[in-house]
Amino acid sequence: MPDTRPQLDAFDRGLLQAVVHGEARLTPEQSLRLLTDMPLPELGFWADQRCRAVHGDAIRTYVIDRNINYTNVCTAKCTFCAFRRDEGDADAYVLPVERILQKIQELVDIGGTQILMQGGMHPGLPLGWYEDLLRAIKSRFPQVHVHAFSPPEFVEFVRFFDPPGDTLPEKLAFVLRRLRDAGLDSVPGGGGEIFAPAVRRKIGLGKCTGDEWLSVMREAHRLGMNTSATMMFGHIEGYADRIHHMEQVRSWQDRAVADFARDGGGRCMAFISWSFQRENTPLGRARNWGEGPGDRLQDPFPGDVVARLDGDGSKESHPEFGRRVRMSGSTDYLRTQAVSRLHLDNVWSIGSSWVTMGPLVGQAGLRHGANDMGSVMMEENVVSSAGTTHCLNEAEICRLIRDAGFLPAQRDNRYDLLRVHDGAASPDLRVRNWAEHRPRKLHAESPREKPTSVTLTVGSVEAEPR
Repeated sequence: MPDTRPQLDAFDRGLLQAVVHGEARLTPEQSLRLLTDMPLPELGFWADQRCRAVHGDAIRTYVIDRNINYTNVCTAKCTFCAFRRDEGDADAYVLPVERILQKIQELVDIGGTQILMQGGMHPGLPLGWYEDLLRAIKSRFPQVHVHAFSPPEFVEFVRFFDPPGDTLPEKLAFVLRRLRDAGLDSVPGGGGEIFAPAVRRKIGLGKCTGDEWLSVMREAHRLGMNTSATMMFGHIEGYADRIHHMEQVRSWQDRAVADFARDGGGRCMAFISWSFQRENTPLGRARNWGEGPGDRLQDPFPGDVVARLDGDGSKESHPEFGRRVRMSGSTDYLRTQAVSRLHLDNVWSIGSSWVTMGPLVGQAGLRHGANDMGSVMMEENVVSSAGTTHCLNEAEICRLIRDAGFLPAQRDNRYDLLRVHDGAASPDLRVRNWAEHRPRKLHAESPREKPTSVTLTVGSVEAEPR
């Protein structure tokens, strides 16, 4: 593990060169200084240099997968979410297994290799429903990688199913093992948001704590499954909260590698951060900092007053904490992504979030530390519920990568390369008229797609899909 050099200024070129080459790692204090003070062109340069040291100069990747949200029923009441519904709402749903299999067939038909399957935290679905679903998927599509169920879902599975075990890790391991044996391949990092308790308690009502989120991933790593990590920023948090979040990911990754790597354990493969999308969300109704009575832009943002690098900030530190938001634009997004590449020296991939920021900002991310453009987006339901509906097909995502100066390559979940597009048959190079090469629409579930006659057996009670 590289050493830290806390005596050096964050702008010290020798320190940054050592970070680029994996010979030193940044302290939280140094990363915070880079995030808030270093000019973006310089910060982007160092992040790009680090990315090239890890991934080389030539290739940047993407994956063909499908985001399947099997239900929108959720017990949590996150203030940033426009997707969740209560059981019994007119537009609540649970997708029948055959509909999920149909979606996967559509993915396979275009060369897809993976599904990202997540849902709300539905209290009425038994563990057997998830096992049967996974077995059905693997029976029909053994070649498809199943990347499914975020840490908040697993924590709620423990509450819903009451599995055996004396501690939360033991209970989590029981559920993870059952689902792994049924066909779960890896665990996505959804629900990370911000780990700092003061922020998390404000925006993630009914959702697991940061330590519980990290505990899920540790048990997944113990069982040999890889994971990813996420961060949603640009709302009520302070800059120090973002660095604390990254530091937690890095330190728990250190532990996973030290404790499990020799025995074939898993690890966090990727970190993806994105900015809060406010439309149609309760949190989106909060005023921007500077627009409320008594707000003075020359004063510190409430989130920065509360935030601490150790995560122990108190909401009592500012009376307007949680009542004002500081939205993140493209510059702030690129700064945050660049710092994540420099701070997370033990995480292989940094993903560019074009889904929330738009294709051109996502493309710029490839010059600010990102090595991966994420997914060709067949379907998306959560972010689009909050008003963001960017959509790219394979040819467009390849063109963005190539125009940024790299070779596009399709990858799998382990970041092994499946196809490097270095010839005339590449998806983007076959296009003759880009004006005719636009995807018609991004698929999203709608109430019209709800089944009305299929039933789900929940214990001994039959429940209509919602």
